[in-house]
Amino acid sequence: MTQPQIEIQLIAMVVAIACAIPGVFLVLRKMALISDAISHSILPGIVIGFFITQDLNSPLLIALAAVTGVITVVLVEWIQKTGLVKEDTAIGLVFPALFSIGVILIAKNANDVHLDVDAVLLGELAFAPFDRLMMSGMDMGPKSLWIMGVILLVTLLLLLLFYKELKVSTFDVGLSAAMGISPMVMHYGLMSVSSVTVVGAFDAVGAILVVALMITPAATAYLLTSNLKKMLLISVGIGIFSAIGGYWLAHLLDASISGSMTTVLAVVFLMVYLFAPGKGLIAVLYRQRQQRTEVSLITFLLHLNNHSEENERHINHLQEHINWQKVRSKTVLNLAERNNMITIDNDVVSLTKKGKDFTDLALEYIITNKDEKIEHMKEDFFLFRG
Repeated sequence: MTQPQIEIQLIAMVVAIACAIPGVFLVLRKMALISDAISHSILPGIVIGFFITQDLNSPLLIALAAVTGVITVVLVEWIQKTGLVKEDTAIGLVFPALFSIGVILIAKNANDVHLDVDAVLLGELAFAPFDRLMMSGMDMGPKSLWIMGVILLVTLLLLLLFYKELKVSTFDVGLSAAMGISPMVMHYGLMSVSSVTVVGAFDAVGAILVVALMITPAATAYLLTSNLKKMLLISVGIGIFSAIGGYWLAHLLDASISGSMTTVLAVVFLMVYLFAPGKGLIAVLYRQRQQRTEVSLITFLLHLNNHSEENERHINHLQEHINWQKVRSKTVLNLAERNNMITIDNDVVSLTKKGKDFTDLALEYIITNKDEKIEHMKEDFFLFRG
């Protein structure tokens, strides 16, 4: 690998880690869409900062962009609190207005400066290694790597210092306030970190990839675990994998690096969305099918328990009485027989002792609606075994 290739991957990994950390808390707080709003609405802050300093590399650009990001959140919450519109509508009102102001300022006053809308929205990692940081005539490496490295270190430091406060205020605002932790301070602190991260990554990767790196790894990790520490680690791991995998996919296809990284993120999320053990689509569908089968089996056994007449317990009559399709009734009948809950003699179905005990527990659960009455039923009676 050449030096630029190594540097591109390093920049991408640092950006991915820096975005993944605040991204986890945004997803948990159900504020994923606000990251997209911030990524666009901070444009006026960047432009105003440039007008003041006449230097695209000035830290004032990042500071003013962060302030604009916080202003975005304040405006969204203010509009939402009026009760006239919902949060998604408020976001849709605020960020296009602020973004448009930034676009107008660029068009009117910065046409001859490398501060165009395409560069802000798309970014290009391939050019990042050529923008070098020079100190006393010494090449210190890509500027983007230093900028994002500093932002990442500050983010990690803040995470270590305020992990407990962030965790409590994210999951229980009332408890946070009772413990003396200001939810508002944590909220706006998180928004400030998100704003600084987004603007710091603008020149390297652009806002679109920043949003993808901030939300997709966190959303993917959320499907894999409910533990916050594990979610942070998994999110960081997915971000790093997508950064490296996306680069080599772009190298293979001779395509956009940012686009390839976003594609890898999307593929990883899709795979987890489908196949995650607990929350994946296939697992959910399988669980729903099990629950339907469980309800059908209990309905079938309760019917048998309530009727002693042979004609009421005949297989054909059961299908007619419960109004099931033939396939469904056969599935339930076979399941009950495999689990030794029924016996069939001359097409007449009878409950076994095990079936009677199971039915009594199910009936007790229906009457009392207490979970402890039914939690151990599957283990005791091997409901879905076989």
